Amino acid sequence: MFSLADHLLHLEGEALPRDVSTSAARALLAGGARCRAPIPGAVYGTLLNDSAALEALGDAMNAAPYKAPPRAPILYLKPRNTLAGHGARVSVPDAQGVQVGASLGIVIGRTATRVAPGEALDYIAGYALVADLSVPHESVYRPSVRFRARDGFCVIGPTVQARRHVADPDRLAIHVDVEGTPRFSANTSTCVRGVARLLADVTDFMTLSPGDVLTLGVPHGAPVVYSGARATISIADWPALAIEFIVPTAAPTSAQGAAA
Repeated sequence: MFSLADHLLHLEGEALPRDVSTSAARALLAGGARCRAPIPGAVYGTLLNDSAALEALGDAMNAAPYKAPPRAPILYLKPRNTLAGHGARVSVPDAQGVQVGASLGIVIGRTATRVAPGEALDYIAGYALVADLSVPHESVYRPSVRFRARDGFCVIGPTVQARRHVADPDRLAIHVDVEGTPRFSANTSTCVRGVARLLADVTDFMTLSPGDVLTLGVPHGAPVVYSGARATISIADWPALAIEFIVPTAAPTSAQGAAA
């Protein structure tokens, strides 16, 4: 089982996460606390679960080699090297920038296999903000590891909200601000599969374990940022998730390595 009573927050430098009240979480974050990703399991991203994303592809959805829209969820893994928390400093690999995909993370509470849609919410421990970052690219059906699995490219938090705090996960406003200016807004209501249906369809072919996270998917039109930018991501009135985008640190040359 993976369970929480209120808000799970994992402060940087602490061995274990804290389960704290809303007011305590906000007080800690207001003090400038940085956090680790507050989840212990695997993170799975979902592609093409936004109606606007499907519409934007137009006739391409019916072209070879696939010739039809997807019939099942398209998933990809965000491996452990990508995980980061609130206040993360993420390197921007090149001049293309980084696309800031704001998504709802569904945090699994107990082993989920072949879950019925009507029972799906009972398998959820809570929800988290997920900044699913990627290098801008055109690949749709075959997400590139090089674009989506760079260090720090999955920022989660600041907290996991207990399920009881979220009345309707399929009606949540999502916002991305860059340098304090609103850059993007969306709503989970535009998803092709809502939370219960997505969980049912995914567990029809794979088991999700306690502590795993399944994202609802990145809404179409996510903004691109560049080195030096600061982004803030929010869902509803939850504590916001802050990220700083930085220039990559240069790797030492062979001569410098020998001198060290």
